[in-house]
Amino acid sequence: MDDRLTSDRVATIAAATPFQLLYEFYRLSGYEQRRHEPGVLDFTFGDPHDPPSEAYVEILREALIPQHELWFAYNFGDAKAIEAATESLRRHIDLPFEPDDVHLTTGGFAAISIALKIVGDLGDEVVYSLPPWFLYEPLVLEAGLVPVKVSIDRQTLDLDLDAIAAAITPRTRIVIVNSPNNPTGRIYPPATLERLAKILDEASERNGRRIFLISDEPYNRIIFDDARFRSPLEFYPWSFLAYSYGKTLLSPGERLGYLAVSPTMPGREQFRDAIEAVQISGGWLFPNSSMQYGLPRLEQLAFDIELFQRKRDTMVAALREIGYTLSVPEGTFYLFPQSPLADDVAFTQALDREGVLVLPGRMFETPGFFRISLTATMETIEAGIPRFAAAFRAVAAAQPEAAKAAAAPTG
Repeated sequence: MDDRLTSDRVATIAAATPFQLLYEFYRLSGYEQRRHEPGVLDFTFGDPHDPPSEAYVEILREALIPQHELWFAYNFGDAKAIEAATESLRRHIDLPFEPDDVHLTTGGFAAISIALKIVGDLGDEVVYSLPPWFLYEPLVLEAGLVPVKVSIDRQTLDLDLDAIAAAITPRTRIVIVNSPNNPTGRIYPPATLERLAKILDEASERNGRRIFLISDEPYNRIIFDDARFRSPLEFYPWSFLAYSYGKTLLSPGERLGYLAVSPTMPGREQFRDAIEAVQISGGWLFPNSSMQYGLPRLEQLAFDIELFQRKRDTMVAALREIGYTLSVPEGTFYLFPQSPLADDVAFTQALDREGVLVLPGRMFETPGFFRISLTATMETIEAGIPRFAAAFRAVAAAQPEAAKAAAAPTG
């Protein structure tokens, strides 16, 4: 029997996951102060650096004006907000979603946490691919489940389906897929998703219990080059979709998202009450009423794809000319170049000395890479290019063979 205090168990979980690296970086490294120093260029997190649009601010302002006495009462889900989210889902994903399938949450965090808890029993296994969003593991552990990690295909940045199939055991209950992927920007193609669905179907039949899929899709509207995004829900009915408005609205601090149950899932009605029960018992995981009231109009705001594609193209071309090796992301607002040094933390420190802040690949359990966020302004990107060049030259001068090997083209 584990008789430790809950706080001790939580601390143990945090120390054993990438969350510890995130915590150390954010709280203990001086980053919070460093990012505000004059002349320092911040490419770390997906925080907004351009000012919010007047339209966005006005929508939130108007949503705060009470229209009746219960305006700020407990709100399980504003009907107009849910209808707007449902209509949007139908437009973006070719499935017949109904309002009862959509459950508003405090961002994508809560949506993933709820999905884990409504289908997972204590000790069940959750399979996901590396590099991951760095908070999957603490969410899985907090739910009493067991993380099982596999690597992506490092050449194609696609899912390694053979590795996923090999990782499935009789205890596997959930597979998490993140497309477009943070941090690689890869959109998983239909052929991959079709084969993944077949693997999960066959494993479910073999195990005698259904394996569920959680599709983490906060970037499913941030797609470049007029590509078409295909959701895993289109290929595998036993799926949940976690969505966050914080990405497309560039407002991660305003917590608004939803968990959607696939409308093709057999017996999906059984999850409706369970989702609401977890939202209540988890500490009221519904968005603030004002965010719900604003959602129908927020859905009408367009993400500036042209601007972010221009940021992507500018940075990719410049980094490649300098000598960095990186793939062109198909979606999201991140780049994931290879580090010129095998020690990616050491290279991020070299960039720091040039006044550039990025995240090391180790934070994504993928050493040898680093992540750049394109939510930085275009002015910051243009000012950063010569600093990325200076850091590359500095490490090349200190370790020429290592830098040359890192810059060599790959598959």
